[in-house]
Amino acid sequence: MNHDAGTSFLEEGWRRLAGRSLWASAVKSLAIVAGVVAGLLRFLTGQDWPIGAIVAVCAAAAMLVVAAVVAYDVARLRTTRWRLTPERLELRSGITVRQHRSIPLDRVRSVNLRADPVARVFGLTVVKVGTGEHAAEGTELVLDPLGKREAESLRRTLLRQDERPASGDGPLAELRWSWIRYAPLSLWSFTGAALVLGTLYKALDSFGAERFATEVADGLWDWVTARPLVAVPLILAVNLAVGVLGAVLLFAESWGRYRLEREPGRLRLHRGLLTTRSLTLEERRLRGVEISEPLLLRLGGGARVKTIATGLGKADEHETEDAAALTPPLPRALAWSLATKIANTPAAPPPPATPRSDVPQTDARWTDARWSAAGAGGHGTVPGRHRAGGRDGGEAAGPDAGAGGPGMGALVPHPAAARRRRIVRALVTVAVLAAAAGLASWSLPWQWSRAAVWAIPALALPFGMWLAVESAGSLGHVLGRRHLVTRQGAVVRRTIALDRRGVSGWTITESYFQRRDGLLTVSAATAAGKGHYDVVDVDRGDGLELAARAVPGLLEPFLVREKK
Repeated sequence: MNHDAGTSFLEEGWRRLAGRSLWASAVKSLAIVAGVVAGLLRFLTGQDWPIGAIVAVCAAAAMLVVAAVVAYDVARLRTTRWRLTPERLELRSGITVRQHRSIPLDRVRSVNLRADPVARVFGLTVVKVGTGEHAAEGTELVLDPLGKREAESLRRTLLRQDERPASGDGPLAELRWSWIRYAPLSLWSFTGAALVLGTLYKALDSFGAERFATEVADGLWDWVTARPLVAVPLILAVNLAVGVLGAVLLFAESWGRYRLEREPGRLRLHRGLLTTRSLTLEERRLRGVEISEPLLLRLGGGARVKTIATGLGKADEHETEDAAALTPPLPRALAWSLATKIANTPAAPPPPATPRSDVPQTDARWTDARWSAAGAGGHGTVPGRHRAGGRDGGEAAGPDAGAGGPGMGALVPHPAAARRRRIVRALVTVAVLAAAAGLASWSLPWQWSRAAVWAIPALALPFGMWLAVESAGSLGHVLGRRHLVTRQGAVVRRTIALDRRGVSGWTITESYFQRRDGLLTVSAATAAGKGHYDVVDVDRGDGLELAARAVPGLLEPFLVREKK
């Protein structure tokens, strides 16, 4: 622990939050002032008030709003105290309802620092201290705000960062502005302009300019209907240009000054151009990594790395960015290299799936008692405990076997029945759409609409077939020395490397149609990430054998093996 900072915190006892918060609150209240003044202007101008009276009323309302916000912040600061003891971090807060919360220091798992542009101007930082559990359970303390230096000192104290960096510690990745070329490869490029127009229309409406906005919209519509061959391509081009610009700006703001570094026993992510964000994550909370490849990003050769860790969700209720994201969009090869450093995943993307020659010549199946427990739906969960050790349950031979990483080879392909299931589903969907189009064309009164409805099944057929083939081609899994690796997804392809020691149970799902094709879905339950990760449409024997070998002894009581 930083002894000077730690001793200072302990000697001062109960401490106040930063008093400069009052200035920051006054500045932020101007956003409320703008809305109030706009509403008053809209109302008073319709009452034929003189200009002087309108200005006086708006000025008085603005002063009242600022005074109310500052007064509330004064009361909040006066009733909020925090202290650090040798055992706990404590917080007392509440204006009308008093609360006294505390976190044992030995349970502190993450310290997040956040500073928006206004807070940065006044040297303030919001500190969030978590225990690795879900924030909804009341396991997070928020100190809003502390001074920048005080917040950084508290972070180091809570995380006991007195030790010198070990060999190999240091930056894992830093921002390269060339990565910004991946920013437009998202849906924002196609929907950004519509969102901007919607926001602008609401802003004009709040200022009483809805008549102007309506006139502009009507004029634009008249122009489009009069010259569709010119207007439609131009609007699409403008929409794309605005969307690309917005995506680039969002990338710059969210990932500017990005840096991912390894500190002793933990990872620290720092990013943000205007609003700075800092996440410190204990490595012992990691249960694996995820390589995410959305379609557009995948076509551009990019990917993102996300962590699978306990207690991570959204950064907070005001953010849409996934807190589990460790990187911005970046080259796929670099994403795999970074995942290797974080969780000992393969150093390169898995090669194309090839038939396996080392599959055991045994057939694993459920005992009759297990089927009775599962019920007629063929769905059940086998609870288990976290296994920190034990004999290895077998693994695919790989180049790093025995080197401390997850020894693994090529992804194991899933049976041809998995592709057939997806193709059948696509054809059935197209048949349903065709039947609906036939019914609509029979009932619609306009000739052009009767022909137009057939465009839906006509477009759905090639898209559905592509989706089926792509989804089947993405399926694959392999059992490594430390990790269970599974891949699936067509529109968003995800490769999951899940630490086998973090698997706490198995869920075996086998629908009626899966049973007919000899397939099932094996779901690994874990306390991290989304709670379960699936190996979809795997051969029945291979899937049960995979689960049995991934966590030795957990599934064995429910299996009976038959020699072939």
